[in-house]
Amino acid sequence: MVETREEIVEYLEVEGQKPLEGIVEISGAKNSALPDMAAVLLTDEEVILQNVPYLLDVYTMKDLLKHAGMEVEERDRGVFSFRLSGTPSPEAPYELVSKMRASILVLGPMLARFGRAKVSLPGGCSIGTRPVDLHLKAFEKMGAKIKVEHGYIHAYAPDGLKGAYIHFPKITVTGTENVLMAAVLSEGETVIKNAAKEPEVVDLAKMLKKMGADIQGEGTDTIRIKGVKRLNGTIHRIIPDRIEAGTFAVLSALTGGKIVIKNYPFEYLQFVDKVLKEIGVDVIPIGENQAVIKAGSLKPVEIETKEYPFFPTDLQAQFMAMLSVAEGRSKIRENIFENRFMHVPELKRLGADIQVKGRDAYIKGVKKLTGAQVKATDLRASASMVIAGLIAEGTTRIYDIYHLDRGYENIDQKLKLLGAKVRRGYEERTDL
Repeated sequence: MVETREEIVEYLEVEGQKPLEGIVEISGAKNSALPDMAAVLLTDEEVILQNVPYLLDVYTMKDLLKHAGMEVEERDRGVFSFRLSGTPSPEAPYELVSKMRASILVLGPMLARFGRAKVSLPGGCSIGTRPVDLHLKAFEKMGAKIKVEHGYIHAYAPDGLKGAYIHFPKITVTGTENVLMAAVLSEGETVIKNAAKEPEVVDLAKMLKKMGADIQGEGTDTIRIKGVKRLNGTIHRIIPDRIEAGTFAVLSALTGGKIVIKNYPFEYLQFVDKVLKEIGVDVIPIGENQAVIKAGSLKPVEIETKEYPFFPTDLQAQFMAMLSVAEGRSKIRENIFENRFMHVPELKRLGADIQVKGRDAYIKGVKKLTGAQVKATDLRASASMVIAGLIAEGTTRIYDIYHLDRGYENIDQKLKLLGAKVRRGYEERTDL
C-alpha cells in the first residue's frame, strides 16, 4: 500500500508587467542584525538595538538568545532590548540552529563569556558547503577544548580564552565575526589575518567598541583585538541592508526607474553600482541616502562574485534575472558557493536562456519572460524569482517562499505600495 502525505504549502503569486513607482525604504541589514544580536551575550548590562528588521532569521536568533537566558523585550518598532536574566544556559539546540546557519555565531560569545558552549551543527540554505571547521580550529588556538559528537559542538574554556594569531586559509565572514566576539574578552592580544572586510563585520566591531572592546583594523584584512575584563551595555543602530537595496535597484531598473530608494547605502555598493553602470543602469543620489535608478537599453556584462568590496554572491541571482532580458550574451562566475546556481532551472521555466558549466553561467538575453510555477531554492534565489515574475508576461506562482521571509522584511507589502499585484496564498499538496 502506497502512503500519501498531505501538507499545506504557502506561495506568492505575482502578476507581471505592472507599472511600479513610489518610495521604498530599505530595512536594517539581516547580516548585521544577527552578529550584533549574538554579541549581547558578552555583557551583563542592557543592550538596545535599533533598526532591527522583522525577519524569520531575526526571530530565530531572538528565540535562541532567550533559550540561552537572555531577556528580550521589544520597546518600539524595530527596537529591542537584551539583558541576561538569571542563570545562563549556554546551549543552542538543534531545533533552532537547524533553521539558520548564522546560529553558529553564538559559539564565540558563549565560550568567551561563560567558558563553555554546546551548539548544534548548523543548517539553513542549501547553497553549498560552509564548514564551521575554520571557527573551531581558531577557538582551539585560543585554548578551547572542542569535541563534536551526536550532532553537537561541545566547547570548553573553563580558565578563559587566550589571545592567539589566527590566519584564516580562506575568507570567512561568520568565522571573522565569531573570533572577533570571542577575542574581546580573551586574555592578551588576538590577531585575525585574512579577515573579512564586509560592512557587517565593521558594524559589529563598532558596536563592540562602544561596549568597551579594544579593536583595531576592522575593514582591513588584519584585525587586532586586545582582550578586556568586561564589556558594558550600549545602544546601537543596525546599518541598512545593502543586499535589499541592490535587489530593489535591479527591480527599479527593469520597471521604468520610477522607484525612489530610501536608506540606499552608497558607500557599501560602490562596486555594484559600477557593474550597474556597465549594464546601462545609473544610480543617482537625490538628497541624503536616497537614490533613483535610470536605465537605458540593458547591455551584457561579465560578473565574478568575490568577497567585499567586490561583487557580492548575495546579488548574483538578482542580476542573473536582469541579464536574462538584456540584449546579448552575459557570463556570471560564482566563486563563493559551489551550489548557488539552483535558481537557473527556475529562471529557465520562465523562458530564460541560461547554460551552466561548472562555476560559470552563460546567459543569452531573451525578449521577454513568461509566467510559470517556480520555487525559491534559497534566500537570494527567492528574490530573483520575484523580480523575474514582476517583469514576466502573465502570472508567476512562487513556492517555498519561507526563504523570502528569512531575509526580506515585509517584501510583499513593500511591493504593493509600489503598485505591484502580489498576493500570498495556500494550497494543499499531496506527496506520494
